[in-house]
Amino acid sequence: MHFIDVILPIPIQKTFTYAVTEEEAVFLKKGMRVAVSFGKTKMYTALVLNIHQTSPVLYEAKDIHQILDETPLVNEKQLKHWQWIADYYMCSLGDVYRAALPSSFLLESETIIFKNKSFSDESILTDNEYLIFEALSNQSQLTIHQVSSILGKKKVMPIVNELINKEVITIKEEIYEQYKPKLVKYVRLHASHSSDTSLEILLNTLARAKKQREVILCFFQLMSAKKPIKVKELEEKSNVSSSIIKSLVDKNILEFYTIQTDRIQFNGDTNDLKKLNTHQEKALTEIKESFKDKDVTLLHGITSSGKTEVYTKLIKEVLDQGKQVLFLLPEIALTTQIITRLQFYFGEQISVFHSKYSLNERVEVWINILENKSKAKIILGARSSIFLPFSNLGLIVVDEEHETSYKQFEPSPRYNARDAAIVLAKIHGSKILLGSATPSLESYFNAQQNKYGFVSLNKRHGNVLLPKIELIDVKEKQRKKEMSGHFSDRLLTLIQEALDLKEQVILFQNRRGYSPVVECNTCGISPQCPNCDVSLTYHKFKHELRCHYCNYQRAMPNSCGACGSNTLDNKGFGTEQIELELKTLFPNYNIGRMDLDTTRGKNGYQKIIGSFENKEIDILVGTQMLSKGLDFENVSLVGVLNADSMLNFPDFRAHERAYDMMVQVSGRAGRNKKQGNVAIQTYNPYHKILQQVSTTNYTEMYKEQLQERWQYKYPPYYRLIKITLKHRDYTKVDNGVNWLFKALYSSFGEHVLGPTTPVVSRVRNQYIKNIVIKIPPKQHLSNTKQQLQKIKNTFEAVKDFRPIRFIIDVDAY
Repeated sequence: MHFIDVILPIPIQKTFTYAVTEEEAVFLKKGMRVAVSFGKTKMYTALVLNIHQTSPVLYEAKDIHQILDETPLVNEKQLKHWQWIADYYMCSLGDVYRAALPSSFLLESETIIFKNKSFSDESILTDNEYLIFEALSNQSQLTIHQVSSILGKKKVMPIVNELINKEVITIKEEIYEQYKPKLVKYVRLHASHSSDTSLEILLNTLARAKKQREVILCFFQLMSAKKPIKVKELEEKSNVSSSIIKSLVDKNILEFYTIQTDRIQFNGDTNDLKKLNTHQEKALTEIKESFKDKDVTLLHGITSSGKTEVYTKLIKEVLDQGKQVLFLLPEIALTTQIITRLQFYFGEQISVFHSKYSLNERVEVWINILENKSKAKIILGARSSIFLPFSNLGLIVVDEEHETSYKQFEPSPRYNARDAAIVLAKIHGSKILLGSATPSLESYFNAQQNKYGFVSLNKRHGNVLLPKIELIDVKEKQRKKEMSGHFSDRLLTLIQEALDLKEQVILFQNRRGYSPVVECNTCGISPQCPNCDVSLTYHKFKHELRCHYCNYQRAMPNSCGACGSNTLDNKGFGTEQIELELKTLFPNYNIGRMDLDTTRGKNGYQKIIGSFENKEIDILVGTQMLSKGLDFENVSLVGVLNADSMLNFPDFRAHERAYDMMVQVSGRAGRNKKQGNVAIQTYNPYHKILQQVSTTNYTEMYKEQLQERWQYKYPPYYRLIKITLKHRDYTKVDNGVNWLFKALYSSFGEHVLGPTTPVVSRVRNQYIKNIVIKIPPKQHLSNTKQQLQKIKNTFEAVKDFRPIRFIIDVDAY
């Protein structure tokens, strides 16, 4: 007997064993997909991990349903990487498999319903059951989806089960393919007419059909280009409807055929790379030097120092060796600009992979990388692109490596793409370059400890000076009555000056919506979300209140729900309110807004960034999306409207993140010819972080923060594992967390912090409790994880605690 071990795309720790025939065992390879049944009826797409001859001990191996691939879809190096992610981040291989594969590859099964021929007693059927029975009399089979639309209900399984009990129907599971290659329709002369057939003969046969003659004339014109002719192209050129072309096909003059094409294609010629200036040249030499004995190098380049140009030189050298390059970016918004810049140099060697692309587009990128095609030599992508099937990776670039967006929080696997990319590079024996103007404390610490190579680039491109940063004291301005709305007179003057010079302005406010809190002036109560412990945010454009955690929305009430008074007032402000204020303050200028609400579609980012680059927008208001590596040459002023909201955050990284965000957003100013301006509005201009931002003093911030981290035992010295418990019943979570704390305390002592209730203690009707474990520098990480896994297993064995969701997040912050 032959067996295979498979990974199933479900959160189960173990692999499962299935039986295969000898021929199947010979044909199968590691990394191929097979369809298997799991549980009573469900079919899954499983991934082959091992082929062997040892039968399972605890259960009898089922046979597989079918083999879905001819060649492996996942390679050995990927599986090794997935295994590391599952071990390090304490999640199941199934979770990693589900996150890694585009969901079109994870074929789902569809329940198919058949009529039982021997059934005849219709009188025992209810109305709904009779509808299905009648439909099956006209059709041989129905899917659950079709049953749902016949009955006009979402929940149809109880009715289906009742029909099975009455022996009216039988059911079967069918696997269906989700990915469909894109076929483009082309047209050519019918085989009966050779290409020598003269135009004259054809036109004579169509003497009376005027429009068909026009089509043939256009067809011959297009033929002269010696390229395949698309049906759409012929329709447009001859200005006729598709039915006329169809009638020529019916007459056997023309015929249709299809060619499979990729959904996304980057055309464009390759141009020579820009010549580097002396500082960039020096940095490039130092990077190559450090790569000789270090696999990881940190490039600390100030904003607008031309890091991308240095990356392109390195990429070019790796491509010349015939290897692949992975370019990681934290935000999809950034890919739109970088694509354009890299395309200019590398043409169609680029593929892009992120969640705004459709499933079919992602499948195509996957296949191109797997087959090592020339159009997938450089992969540009957000964090999920570390899962792609690289075979000969030569370089990974992690741009803006300090960004929190590289960390996945929900759902599992909760990995950090930067750290996982370092391991990926090690597996491939390739080099990895981390680049940032404000490196994360951990990376900078590793560079100082000589674990990573370190290169700095501290001159801006074209020797433009760093922007002048000015702190505006809002408290003082309010006392002197020099504020109009949320703008100080000084900021308004700076905006007007920039606009007069035909320059653009970016304003940063890290809150979307109109105002975060709506409060009743009479009784002080604000409308709360029914599912979460947060007040609802007011969105003026739709005149509604919305929860940013669960998306609950309701119309804005006219009076207070508690006391009935109509004195509702807005507290705080978001990007939407700033945008509306600007429209009244600067009525003759175009104001744009870039936040989660305005960038929902696939091309949402491109539209806004494109119109800002084309100077169609004068002032752009936005959230943190704006702070990440975007390059606009005409921006001379950046305004931060409320710096304090970033500083007063209950998190040990709050100061580091506030520094990063303000320096990054400031870096958008004055990138081209002249020095830019930055105005930061704050109630506390003497705060040490704001002082460090105003002098852009990274090393001072680093030393000060490092001192605090050592004192209070936080990363980079100590590692953190955060455990979250969630359940709808508060008492259950509370009892569970207290039991867990005692169990953890007996193992790890004072290194266990908690249990704590987070700031938002209930989300989507689930109560949340946290416990944090700190792991000292000398303590063995894998032993700690093993001990934690044992405690988790014991916790889940307690009947009362079983329904509680137990989430482990390694390196959570």
